[in-house]
Amino acid sequence: MASSDLMVGLEIGTSKICVVVGEGRPDGTIKILGVGQAPSRGVRKGEIVDFETAMKCVHEAVVDAEQKSDVMIRSVYVGVAGSHIQSFNNRGSVSLPEDRDEIDDQDIEDVKINAREVMIPAQNAFLHSIIQHYHVDGQNGVLSPVGMLGQKLEADFHIIHGVRTRIQNTIRCVKELPLEVEDVVFTALASAQVVLTQHQKDLGALVIDIGGGTTDYILYVDGAVKQSGCLAVGGDHITNDISMGLRIPMTRAEKLKIEEGSVTLGNCLPGETVLLKDDSGFAGKEVDRETLNTIIHLRLREIFELMKRQLDEQSFINYIGEGIFITGGCSQLHGIDHLAEQVFEVPARVAHAQTMSGLTSAFENPQFSAGIGLIKYAQAVQADRPVRRGFRRLIGRFFNGMI
Repeated sequence: MASSDLMVGLEIGTSKICVVVGEGRPDGTIKILGVGQAPSRGVRKGEIVDFETAMKCVHEAVVDAEQKSDVMIRSVYVGVAGSHIQSFNNRGSVSLPEDRDEIDDQDIEDVKINAREVMIPAQNAFLHSIIQHYHVDGQNGVLSPVGMLGQKLEADFHIIHGVRTRIQNTIRCVKELPLEVEDVVFTALASAQVVLTQHQKDLGALVIDIGGGTTDYILYVDGAVKQSGCLAVGGDHITNDISMGLRIPMTRAEKLKIEEGSVTLGNCLPGETVLLKDDSGFAGKEVDRETLNTIIHLRLREIFELMKRQLDEQSFINYIGEGIFITGGCSQLHGIDHLAEQVFEVPARVAHAQTMSGLTSAFENPQFSAGIGLIKYAQAVQADRPVRRGFRRLIGRFFNGMI
């Protein structure tokens, strides 16, 4: 197997570190070779708060992935999240010189640079400039303008940016292992690569990735990214609510949430309870099932309503013909799709990675969507980038200030 066919996605989450090893196939498909995991420590709300501890956890997950996939990992594509991630839409424009009327690759690069010539916070760095649509001399809907004749090239981009030092901390954590960082990718963008088909992106869809400490989202209309963002709240907050509300330890609250929890209210028998068996340091307890479900319901409703308020600042959510796709570890809570439908008033479903081969348990589990999506993203990037120069490019973008 050629080393260029191997791709590794690394997600440093609040609850777990996930390393997915995949192999690119000539027909464009991906085979999952192995998934390494380790409990996440030193990470809060998707961001590193204890460098040394987080680095040890990443190392554990990498070693686990190497053993399960029987490969030596040398470089990774890293997912990033956190409430510092922001986005906006902007149009770039360039005019061709009078002695030339054929659009070339440099014009494409120039229009992207022009779209970035906007004020963002001084401490921030650009993460992605995602093309939406090209326009040539006022002609809309141009897919590939290279080779076309025209005097003015315009392009609409969705631009994602975040705090430079927080992105640097993630890169440094991986670099110290030492591993090469090929690229850093917003996790919701990664998840969308494997959760949605191109047809679903064309019809319009919203992907919501609910992890332990963050809830990321990305919205497509007419095949293009129109909105994205990250809320600093996730499944761990539900666990904390259960722990506080029912006065039980966090570990028991997490297990109770996963094994017995539901988002749906009113489906329990009157007085129905869940028995928590006694354990070392825990005397055991009976918990009212409807109370448990109410705690989960209220926190998730809050998350969805916060997101809806952000999405309602623009009108794109009105054009998602395929509805909502919920993924991530917390998406497995029973009834979460029905609650999303209530809040957003559009169809919703729980989704996992599609069209993969290999380790079935990995791609059919929504908690691995971002990790697998990083590999799909890597495959697309490598197809467009014949010369492998990822880490040097990252050094330029995030360490030398050359964005």
